This record gives sequence, C-alpha cells and structure tokens, in this order.
Amino acid sequence: MKKQIFTVMFVSAVLLLALAAPSMAVSMKGAAGQMPAYYDGELFTVNMKEMPASDPLILHNPNINEIYASNDLDEEQDFIPVIDAIQGEGFNPLWRQILIVFNEGFTPHQFVSEEEIEAAAAGANPEITLFETDEVYRCSVVRKGIRGLR
Repeated sequence: MKKQIFTVMFVSAVLLLALAAPSMAVSMKGAAGQMPAYYDGELFTVNMKEMPASDPLILHNPNINEIYASNDLDEEQDFIPVIDAIQGEGFNPLWRQILIVFNEGFTPHQFVSEEEIEAAAAGANPEITLFETDEVYRCSVVRKGIRGLR
C-alpha cells in the first residue's frame, strides 16, 4: 500500500513538472533578451529578438546593420558580439547575424570593433572567415556599458 501511494505521488510530481516546464522557460523578450555588444571598442547593452521570416527583410532592406558573433545569437557566446552601428550613426533596428569562424592556426580571441573584424578577414592568409546567415534580429541599443561593469 505504501509503495502504491509513493508511486502515485512520484508520477503526479513528474506530470506536474512536465506541465509546468514550458511556462518556466526563459523568454528572450524584454530584459532576458539583453546582452553585451562592442561598438568601436566600447561596451554597450543591446536587446535582441530574432525576427521570423527574415528572407524578405534581407531581400528588401539594403540598410540592415550587421552583428558579428562567435555563435548563433540564440546560443551562449564564446565572445561578446560586435555591432556596426549605434543610434545616430547609420543605425537601423534590423541586424543580420554574421558568424566569425577562426581559421586553422589562429587562436580565437575577442574583437571589439568592425574594423578589427574586417582586417582579420582580409589578406592572403586571413585570421577569420565570415559567414552571413539568414537570421535577422531586431536590436535596440539599451545603454552604454553593462550592469555591474563600468
């Protein structure tokens, strides 16, 4: 009898957790979608949200900004992403994700500006290769710096 009660309680607890899990997932909307990003050597906080159906945005918007990342922006980053504009300097709220891949023989490291990235991708023996993705994000620069750091 005790074993049956324990089994029923255990199964009930597992079912409760399974039903509650989707509501406990982290949303990338609002503050949860904030991450640090470098622009011209300075650290900013940006708010990111992936846009659905990005192909038409890429096709019809020649002014999409670029955000350079070591990993897909939906994943944890090895390095802080780099953006190519802020408000007042050619800013567009749409950003195309460009992935940075270090070529063989080069040690991965943090870039802090678009100029550094372009220089590393240039020449006969480039340090990195850049891969344009089909992912577009709505990005807003929330503040200069990030919380807890100056």
